[in-house]
Amino acid sequence: MASSAVKSNFYKWHRVLGLTSLIPVIFWTLSGLSHPFMSNWFRPTIAREVFKPMPQSKMKPVITIQQVMDRNHIAALRNFSLINFKKGTFYQVLGLDSVCNYYSATDGVLLSHGDTDYAEYLARYFVQDSISAIQISLQRSFDSEYQPINHLLPVFKVSFDRPDGMDVYVETGQSRMGTFNNNTRKAFLSLFEEFHTWQFLARWGGDTFRNVVLLVIMSIMLFALISGLTVYGLMWKKFKTIAQKRKTRGDDDKRFLHRFHRQIGLIVSFVMFTFVISGAFHLAVKLHNSGPVKPDYGQVIKRGQLGISNLTLPLADSLIRKVEVVSFGGNAYYQVTDDQKEIVYFNTITGKEQLNADEDYARFLSTYYQPRLEAGKYYGRVTVHQVKQFDNEYGFINKRLPVERVSYPNGDNWYIETSTSKLATKVTGVDRAEGLSFIFLHKYFGMTWAGKNIRDIVSMLAALGVLVVSLFGFASFINNK
Repeated sequence: MASSAVKSNFYKWHRVLGLTSLIPVIFWTLSGLSHPFMSNWFRPTIAREVFKPMPQSKMKPVITIQQVMDRNHIAALRNFSLINFKKGTFYQVLGLDSVCNYYSATDGVLLSHGDTDYAEYLARYFVQDSISAIQISLQRSFDSEYQPINHLLPVFKVSFDRPDGMDVYVETGQSRMGTFNNNTRKAFLSLFEEFHTWQFLARWGGDTFRNVVLLVIMSIMLFALISGLTVYGLMWKKFKTIAQKRKTRGDDDKRFLHRFHRQIGLIVSFVMFTFVISGAFHLAVKLHNSGPVKPDYGQVIKRGQLGISNLTLPLADSLIRKVEVVSFGGNAYYQVTDDQKEIVYFNTITGKEQLNADEDYARFLSTYYQPRLEAGKYYGRVTVHQVKQFDNEYGFINKRLPVERVSYPNGDNWYIETSTSKLATKVTGVDRAEGLSFIFLHKYFGMTWAGKNIRDIVSMLAALGVLVVSLFGFASFINNK
């Protein structure tokens, strides 16, 4: 039997730990309760979420990219593509300064303010609003309304002057939307950022400081949970005896707050444990992955590398959705995406198709993004598989599709968006474990079978239970004074 001194110490430490974590619990549970409203029930709708480019046959370009470069004295570029919007068909040329310029595909004349014009066109296309006044700004970093979960940068923020305050974020280089927010969603995002992710700590001391502080608080919450269960285990007979004597004497239940705190605490203890463990694991992995990030692969394509015309490729114009250019392995290739989102490569000098080039380019980029890995210095087979749909490992939050999954023998997967030469995400053993724990233990994806509404209600009830236990515990502490 544990001595009364040991029991008293456990009880004291449970109170101290519980009071210390009270404010964080209130912040996290209230903001957690708001999440289903933000992401599901009060999520704004938009007329169109995906932009469908027209085939090259309907764009009807007249001149080639070589002619555009020659007429505008462009010696080199990073990439190009053909786009069409209300002002005609243009070559969208990404220069060495990483700025997009737009040249007419009819005569090669530069379109002034082409990138902002195209951003406006895309935003109005997504919203289907052609009359509201707008404001446009280029955004190169994330903030409270355009958070890191959106991944895409840089983007144009297009703000519509209308009652709902709609903002649309568009990436002109890929003709796609990052996200969209109305006034209600902006309010929820600000609430969630301040009270759930504690972004104010990052503003004070940076992301590492914030993650360390949150991990310490999570540890305190875990010990508060363990100490509470221990107190009940050590003293449950005493609690039972006191209750029986009270009933025998017919006395009023003056410690009903303590009783509710214990009873509800037992019910939600497992829920609280899953929240704390998955949250702490998430923070620990973020700290583990907080090293320097390799810059995006920045190719340079010189004019002399573009031999054959981009308009005479051995593929029907009606099937071509996009033509870009990439450089790797000492050669440059036209990278052609067809109407089935298949990607084929043609040598820019010979015009010959390069078989399995998308896989080869994905391997090249995955090696680039992990600089400690020299090409050929791994043991076992490296496989490459195109991913066209999101799944549990490569979820919708990654935004980019299609991507190539480069799988290494040690189990690491590197997801490469070859059309932009960017790393979409990487999943190592610890990343995979963390991702699964977070979606199943923190976001309750195990309830997906019941539908999103039921899953959100269950997660809200779980968060509400933790909040109620904490408030009853605080009320018990005040009642003892």
